[in-house]
Formats: sequence, C-alpha cells, structure tokens
Amino acid sequence: MKTTVIPKPSPKIKFDSKQFAGALIVLLAAVCFSSKAVMVKLAYRYHIDSVSLLALRMAFSLPFFVLIGVLSRKKEVPAVPVKRRDYALLVFYGLMGYYLASLFDFLGLQYITAGLERLILFIYPTLVVVFSWLFLGKKITRNQYIALGLTYSGVLLVLLGDVEVQTSKHLIKGGLFIFASAVTYALYLMGSGVLIPKFGSVRFNSYAMSVAALGVFVHYLINQGGGQLFHYVPAVYGYSLLMAIVATVLPSYLIAEGIRLVGAGNAAIIGSIGPISTILLAYIFLDETVSGIQLLGTAIVLAGILLITIKKEKKL
Repeated sequence: MKTTVIPKPSPKIKFDSKQFAGALIVLLAAVCFSSKAVMVKLAYRYHIDSVSLLALRMAFSLPFFVLIGVLSRKKEVPAVPVKRRDYALLVFYGLMGYYLASLFDFLGLQYITAGLERLILFIYPTLVVVFSWLFLGKKITRNQYIALGLTYSGVLLVLLGDVEVQTSKHLIKGGLFIFASAVTYALYLMGSGVLIPKFGSVRFNSYAMSVAALGVFVHYLINQGGGQLFHYVPAVYGYSLLMAIVATVLPSYLIAEGIRLVGAGNAAIIGSIGPISTILLAYIFLDETVSGIQLLGTAIVLAGILLITIKKEKKL
C-alpha cells in the first residue's frame, strides 16, 4: 500500500505590525537627526564655534524637554518601580548620548566634511549590537547579521562614490572626534534599551535630554563664559532653533519610542539610513549631486531595514 507523505506547511512570512511601526518611527527619527549635519555646516558659515552652537541648540530644546517631562509624569506610569540606581544610570547615559556624543560630533564637523562624518559616525549600529552582546548578554540574531551586512554595504557603496580623499592635516583629529561620538552614542542606545521600560519612553527621553542640556551649559560657561552667546547674526539663531526642533526634540522622542518597539540593536541598524538621508538633504539644500550609485546604495540599505520588520510565523 502506497503511503502519501503530506508535506509540512512551510512557515509563512508576515509583517510584524509592531516591528514595522517601530521601524518607520526610527526611520523618521534618523532622517530628522541626519539634517543636523547640514544645519551645522550652514551655521558654521557665520563663524560660530562648536560649543556655542551646541549650547544654542540645547537652549532652544530644553523648554520642550522640561514641559514634556512634567506632563509625562502624570500620564506615563513606569511598569516597575524606579530605583536610585536607575536615576544614576539615566544621568550617565544622558551625558553620554546627547552631551558627549553631540559635543564630539560638532567638534569633528569643524575638520571634516559632512559626508565623511556620516561614514564614521554610522559605525554605531555595529557598536550597539556588540556592546549589547558584551555587557547585556544579548545574542546577535541571524537577521541582524544579514541586516547589518546589507545596510553597511549600502552605506559604503554610497559614500565610496561620494566622499573624496581628504588631504586636510586635521583629518585624523576630526575622524577621532567622530569615532568618539559613535562610541558614546552607541553606549547611550544600549543603556536606553534597558532603562526605557522602567521610565517609559517619553519620560526617559525628557529626563536624559534635560541632563544632557545641563551638561552642555556647564561646559559652555566653563569654556566660553555667558556673554558671547547673544552676539551672532539672526541666521545663526534661526538654524539653532530649527536644529533644536527638527534635529533634536522631535527625533529624540521618536527614537526613544522606536527603541521601545524594536529594541536598541534593531533601532541602530535602521538608523543606518542616516548617511544616505544626509546626502539627499545636502543635494536639496547645499546643491550637491546625487549619483546612480547613491540611489543603488539607498535601495540596499532599505532592504536591510525591511529585513528586520518581518518574521516567520510558525505553524503546528
């Protein structure tokens, strides 16, 4: 008697709505963050130093963070009790992520181009995944390996076709500043993935950014004093306000919510769209060209991002 072998149904591929929504949120945050480099370069045309520009950015941002932080205390109740150690870690990661990382980034942009800055800065997704593995014991999944490969291949393809060989004597100095920014921001993303479930995404971001702003103000007062901050041309304050809203307040809340939905490692991988977004924004606002290689790289990066928004549905 011939037996019929019924094949097992293959797992279906479907979109995870939570992952997909989180990916879109992080993607929007990355685009907003990427506009910062263009605005910084535009502001530097008016001979403002990096510390003063960073102080103006935080001065315009802080009222939003304080107001939203106060309102979130009533609406966002932590799922677990918040301990003193958690507050101490919040201060540490706040200073790492948006004080030191921003400071190093602004300093580096004085010496290298925005395109090269993005190339160096966006090694942070790998650093987040590695730090999470080293310090938190989180395994690197197969999809993350593939997504990292795709996104970095796309970014490298774009930037190899865009970044010219630098001859500036300050290239190494600027590159080291940007690398330090990548390390400190990666540490922030890793830590925020642990603390956001305890504080809530809005509350955590408000507190962390307020701490970072205070760190910037203290640095500015020690380094510059208080009088020089109000003697720039109106365009500097316009760029600073735009940077505060579009490239600081809005994306910081988006990235915090995105981390809650997709995790720090996946958020970092999705953030790899940043260099490509910078090139497109530079094309629009700085009249830089966009080549076919850059468009191909964009497609590869988006493929990597799409990969972590899908999962296999198991059938019994």
